[in-house]
Parts: sequence; C-alpha cells; structure tokens
Amino acid sequence: MKLNYKRTFFIGLAFLSISAFWQLYDTIIPLILKNNFFIRDSLIGVIMALDNILALFLLPFFGMLSDRTKSPLGKRTPYILIGTLVSVIFMMIIPNAAYNGNFTLFFVSLGIVLLAMSFYRSPTVALMPDLTQKPLRSKANSVINLMGALGGVLTLIYISVLTPSNENPNYFIVFLAVALTMIISVTVLLVTIRENKLIKEIEVSENELLEEDYEKPASNDELGKDVKKSLYLILASIFLWFMAYNAVTTAFSRYANVVWGMQGGSFANALLVATIAAVLSFIPVGFISTKYGRKKIIMIGIVLMGSSFALAFFFVEFSPIINIIFALTGIGWASINVNSYPMVVEMSKTTDIGKYTGLYYTFSMSAQILTPILSGILIDNLSYRILFPYAVVFSLLSLLTMSKVKHGDSRIIA
Repeated sequence: MKLNYKRTFFIGLAFLSISAFWQLYDTIIPLILKNNFFIRDSLIGVIMALDNILALFLLPFFGMLSDRTKSPLGKRTPYILIGTLVSVIFMMIIPNAAYNGNFTLFFVSLGIVLLAMSFYRSPTVALMPDLTQKPLRSKANSVINLMGALGGVLTLIYISVLTPSNENPNYFIVFLAVALTMIISVTVLLVTIRENKLIKEIEVSENELLEEDYEKPASNDELGKDVKKSLYLILASIFLWFMAYNAVTTAFSRYANVVWGMQGGSFANALLVATIAAVLSFIPVGFISTKYGRKKIIMIGIVLMGSSFALAFFFVEFSPIINIIFALTGIGWASINVNSYPMVVEMSKTTDIGKYTGLYYTFSMSAQILTPILSGILIDNLSYRILFPYAVVFSLLSLLTMSKVKHGDSRIIA
C-alpha cells in the first residue's frame, strides 16, 4: 500500500489556503491594531486570542455537524466552499476599514471572518483522514503540514513585496493576494477531489484490510496508569511549546518594529526564512523520526527552537544573522509539529482517534488563547525585550515535561 501523493497534495490545498490566512492574521492584524487604532499590547493580545476562543467552541460543533452532512459535494467540501467564500468577501473589507480608521467596520468584518474560518477548519482537518487509509495517515500528515507551511510562505512573500514602506500603509493589495490564493486553492480542490467517490474507494480499501493487524493501539479498552501519565505529560508539553512559539509569532511584527526599527513588511523576511526552513524539514523529519523515534526528534526540536529564541534576545538591532537563527526556529518547529500529534493518537484506540484529536487541539488552542494575553501584559509592564526570554522559559518547561513521556513512540508501520 502506497500513499497517493498527488491526491494528498490536492487535499492539502485546503490547508494551504487556511494557513495563508492565519499567517496574514498573525502578522498584519497586530500591526493594524497598534498603528492604526493605537491599542495597548495587552488588549491586542486579547483580540488576537479571539480566534482560538471561538475555535474551542465552534471546531468540535462544526466537525460533528459535517460528520452528519450529506450532499452531492460530500460532507466536508460544502463547509470548505462556503467558509472560504464568506472569509474572502469580508476579509477584503478589513484593510480599507483600518486605513480609514473605522474601528467598528474593521472589528465586525474581522469577527465575521473568524467565524467563517471556524466554520470550515474542522471539516478541512477531517478531509485528510476521510480520504486516506489508516496506515498511511502519518505520511499524509507530513504532506499536509508541508502544504500548510507553503501557504504561510506565500503570505510572507506577499507581505514582504507588496507592503508599502510608510508609517500608515494600506494593506489592501496584501489582503487581495491572500484572498486570490485562497480562491484558487479551493477551486483546484473542488475540481480535483470528488469526495463522495473517493470515500467509497477508501471504504472498499479499508474493508480489504479489516482482517490485517496493521494498527496496534497502545493499550486495551482502558489506558494503563503509565500510559495515562504519558498522555497528560505530552498534552502539557503541547500546551507549553505553543505558549512559547505562538507568543513570538503573534508579537514578532511589533517587536521587529519597536526593538529593531524595521519598517513596512521587512520583518516578514525573518519569518519567511523560518517557514521555508520548516517546509524543507517536514519530509526529512518524518523519515528521521521513523528511524530514531518521535520523542527524541521532538526534544531536539525543542532545544533548537529554545536556543534560537535565546540567541535572538541578544540582538538590539536587526542583523542578517537573525535570519539564520530563525531558520533554526523553523527546523525545530517542524521537528515538534510533525511528531506531536501522532504521539497523542498512538495512545488511542482506532475508535478514539477523534476524541484524542480533540484533546490535542484543546491544549494547543488553550495555549494560543492565553499566551498573547500573558505576553502582552508583560510587554506592557516591562518592555518588548521580555518576549524572547518568555519564550525560552516555556520552551524549557516543555522540554522538562516531554523528557518524562514514556509512551506514544511506537514503531511506525510501513
């Protein structure tokens, strides 16, 4: 049995479109809030956490709703189509509202976009396992991560090239480029992926494999005490490294502007280097993890990420060396991201995968809600220079909890 890489690539276009938007959201919205509406960093952190607050409630709801949906396009595709269209329409209002100082229109448009993104994120996530045989989902997940990273790269390129270099830039062209990327990606997905037909093919394939013992759950009906402890520790690790990483990605555009004096979209180059490094690392990390183990590669990734944050702290102005440092961040994050979700699912039974997926996103999103607020408060009361030490502390804590994990590193079936 071999992974259909072409099909997985087309499925990954939905992830590419989502990641393109979230890169835009994480980097440009904080700048608009600070420079156009003069909002304090602690309040910016609250606003930037809104998407994750919505996600905690809406992602499980729309995921279950799509499970029950039947349509000529399938059960996931209608959500992807409608969510993308609504997102694109209202996201184009955001830059003009910001440029003209209309906070009410800006905030309402942003809220609708966040709702629309929550509407189709879970169905998008579910599309890959729906259309991939169980033994091949880990390999498929590497491809999906790669596609998502490519979406982030495209947005960073748009920001770097298309953002005007002035004190009050109009981001309309950047938003338009991202919107067109989302539309093109989903259009290609609709043309190439016939969800209902492919689901039937997968069901036939799964039935043929039903008697094969290709999937070994980590335990029986009840998790043992040691397995439960490992599960709790890796969930804690996920929370902690998202506390570190998301604090930096959310505040970096402002940090680069205030501490390093970078103007316009020039800050995006460092993030672009990190994202490209992650893109180039996803597939190699998958192969290396198969040989040496998921836990070991995750811990190496945490060390790389934490070290890069520590090194970045010592720069008081921008230097090209920062790009090299952020390449380490990208490699470290890829090492963590490729392996953490499979480790959580490894401790589940086949019938519990959805439940454990929910646990993974609950802990990662909880961190993404809390960390912009907490780091924003520290920045307000201390200085922007606290950002990287903050990230180092949470990286070290995740390294400590991850070192205690004893399960979830089972042999990968080829």
